[in-house]
Amino acid sequence: MLTFYWICLMGGVLFAVITIVFGDILGDLLDGFFEVLSMDGLDLFQPVVLVGGITVLGGTGIMLDQSTNLEAFPILLLSLMASAVISLLVYFSYVRPMKNSENSTGFSMQDLVGKIGEVTISIPEAGYGEVLIKVGAGNTNQIAASLDEEEIPAGAKVVVIEARDSTVYVFQYEDE
Repeated sequence: MLTFYWICLMGGVLFAVITIVFGDILGDLLDGFFEVLSMDGLDLFQPVVLVGGITVLGGTGIMLDQSTNLEAFPILLLSLMASAVISLLVYFSYVRPMKNSENSTGFSMQDLVGKIGEVTISIPEAGYGEVLIKVGAGNTNQIAASLDEEEIPAGAKVVVIEARDSTVYVFQYEDE
């Protein structure tokens, strides 16, 4: 059994080293392979979780074999439990948050409706100006027109009421 544990440990360490050195190349070669495992809620079978669990299984097995007088089966059972606990910990503390943290700077014009912005170029009664609107982690400048055809000076706060034809239509925002 000791040989099995050493193989698990060394396999995990080797995988880590190969991933660090050749990670981008392997990622391109295996592009999409592990996406199949991610379908139907099987994110738990991501490589970092699986290989991490196998490595912990090997390391725990070696430590228990060397430092205790337990038989092979209890050592294997304790190693499997430690492996499962660490794998779940890696999944819930690293893999799942990283998957949920994917962020995009893309937005649609309809996402701007209801947002508050600031006029950067004054909006004339029957013309166009520009507003600065915070979207996600950044800002966007958009062509703007006054919905009620009133002049809105630069620096004024506005609320986007409508977005059409690459233009946002705004009302001046008044703090209560």
